[in-house]
Amino acid sequence: MEDLTIILRQHPFLRGLSDEHMQTLIGCATNVRFAENSRLINEGELANKFFLIRSGRVALETEVSGRGGIRIQTVGPGEVLGWSWLISPYRWHFSGVAVMDTRTIALDAECLRNKCETDAHFGYEMLKRLASVMERRLEATRLQLLDMYGITSSGVMP
Repeated sequence: MEDLTIILRQHPFLRGLSDEHMQTLIGCATNVRFAENSRLINEGELANKFFLIRSGRVALETEVSGRGGIRIQTVGPGEVLGWSWLISPYRWHFSGVAVMDTRTIALDAECLRNKCETDAHFGYEMLKRLASVMERRLEATRLQLLDMYGITSSGVMP
């Protein structure tokens, strides 16, 4: 059996996390595998997990009326899936589908929220790390929209 502390310490999202905060986090963590084509999350549903991707790839998609699912981004090893667990009303903003067999560490959202509420230093550390994830997701969405509408980043249509 793999030691979750060692696995968590190796994940880039948690790099530099203090021993105290690592111990706080480990109580919320479980090792989870997803087979290819499995849905990890569904847009609009309760965001009750947060995933640290260890191996494999997960496509982030959003539903567009008349077009179906649009892939916004694909995340892989060393990346994270989910920030919606931290912000009320705790609903997923995207769907996530494993595009190959994927290994993750799943973190229980309610457990994490409770720990963030009771330990302000831990909560702030998680918020700083997740803000970076949110920024990357928003940028990926912006670039996807520019690509869909054939607009260059300067706002000029080619």
